[in-house]
Amino acid sequence: MGHENVPSLRRCLLLFVLAPALALAQKQAPERPSGWTDKAPVHAKHWMVAAANPHAVDAGYRILKQGGTAVDAAIAVQLVLGLVEPQSSGIGGGAFVLLHDARSKRLIAYDGRETAPAAAKPDRFLKNGKPLEFFDAVVGGKSVGVPGTVRLLEAVHRKHGRIAWAKLFDPAIALAENGFAMSPRLHTLLAAEKYMTQPRLRAYFFDANGKVLPVGTILRNPAYARTLRAIAAGGADAFYTGAIAQDIVDAVARHPFNPGDLTLADLAGYRVVVREPVCGGYRAYRVCGFPLPSSGGLTVLQMLAMLERFDVAAMAPAGFWSVHFMSEAGRLAFADRSVYMADPAFFTPPAGLLDPAYLAARSALIRADASMRRAQPGDPPARAATAAKIAWGAGTSLDLPSTTHVSIVDRYGNALAMTSTIENQFGARLMTEGGFLLNNQLTDFSFVPEEDGKPVANRVEGGKRPRSSMAPTIAYDRFGRVAIVAGSPGGSAIINYVTKTLLGIVDWSLDPQAAIALPNFGSRNGPTELERGTDVVDLAPKLRALGADVAVVELASGAQAIVRTKSGWVGGADPRREGVVRGE
Repeated sequence: MGHENVPSLRRCLLLFVLAPALALAQKQAPERPSGWTDKAPVHAKHWMVAAANPHAVDAGYRILKQGGTAVDAAIAVQLVLGLVEPQSSGIGGGAFVLLHDARSKRLIAYDGRETAPAAAKPDRFLKNGKPLEFFDAVVGGKSVGVPGTVRLLEAVHRKHGRIAWAKLFDPAIALAENGFAMSPRLHTLLAAEKYMTQPRLRAYFFDANGKVLPVGTILRNPAYARTLRAIAAGGADAFYTGAIAQDIVDAVARHPFNPGDLTLADLAGYRVVVREPVCGGYRAYRVCGFPLPSSGGLTVLQMLAMLERFDVAAMAPAGFWSVHFMSEAGRLAFADRSVYMADPAFFTPPAGLLDPAYLAARSALIRADASMRRAQPGDPPARAATAAKIAWGAGTSLDLPSTTHVSIVDRYGNALAMTSTIENQFGARLMTEGGFLLNNQLTDFSFVPEEDGKPVANRVEGGKRPRSSMAPTIAYDRFGRVAIVAGSPGGSAIINYVTKTLLGIVDWSLDPQAAIALPNFGSRNGPTELERGTDVVDLAPKLRALGADVAVVELASGAQAIVRTKSGWVGGADPRREGVVRGE
């Protein structure tokens, strides 16, 4: 199954060239490299939900058991995640939903990404012509975009839901009123938090002496419950107009040192966009991801296409050669990402970013005996037509992690991959009176609007959606059936996490739990990054010998994946976080 699309002669020549080194790498690497092994794969026959917190998974499980669709379950899951995992996502942020609709046999991309206020200008994050320090931009109202999650959830429910809208709010409302225990992970993140100064927010998470509440403390959020009751009764309009909308505008405008300019008109005018997914072949699979303004789908597909000529299955999982080749493919793909990917309503990307001949030429730049260290953007087909109008410079957005991912399959044949976010950990560090955190999504734009006199595609503009790296992914087998439902949080490293997981499932025939648990690695067109505390760190000297810059770093993915089996489904949740899988 791993070689149908690779000519045998090319494969034989490649193995002839690399055989001695590949043999050495396989001898020195374990069959299944150690990473995180404290979770086992979960098997189910009919339906399954994988998400980042047990409370959220339980809510989705109950909805599926009651006959709900994947969309119904995803709504219940997201509303709970916004309560129990407030550092990552919530109704004050945005999301992408990639949905396989069994009835129409269509794959649909629903874009609930935040938008910049109408008043936003390209110099938003400049001071005296210099870009602000990241957290000087993040904390406060200036970084807050118009939230998209609530309107998104309503839009997908209207088309694909079975259970009554208000019923889906019950689990989150009950948990907000009755309380939940602060988890060790939430406590750890709060203990390390340096930028949370808002009194309302500190009163929720800290005691009178300014210390983080202990693990196991019961947190109740009646304000969030009231907000959910209003949306359950009045639909998304109750969020985007009226008292809740005014609360959001006030929280943004009244920040003491970094106020924003989001308005009631910005909120009332928010719309979900239905987009066409991006797809490409890899081995025997058709892999589909989210299109622009997310760079995730395109960049993952570029990397897979560049890796397809290599016999990845013959390489050790997370071994020397697989780390080297995936990192080199990442350098090339991220170089294109920095220049050619942004909100398509404001920028026309080159038409040939997934052109097979173009990607074959890019792949030919990958060498077995040396690292390219830093790649330059390519010259994809149809670039000339775009460049004739304007020349684009590389962006400088940091795209730091704090996001969540949900994978669901239901009894009706629907499959959903949803990645949602408030951008950085705890977003803009602003909690509304309604009990939810606001995003800092505007810092996903480039702080620098021009590079070398060329406008940056991902610069700030009013009404624009910032480029994302979120990569909800659904892959189909040779029979056209949903085969893999996957995704991850992690900022721009999401792209590498998802690619690694797909390699684990497709090339190394690992179950999704084992694939996710492999050590994380890759390059974002900087150093080759190796996950601290895992076996891949031992590869650093050999990678440096090829000329690569190497960095040993924390790479805290939060991937969730579900894979079709002969008897049903098998799921995995990232052991680096609190996620679980349930199904029947």
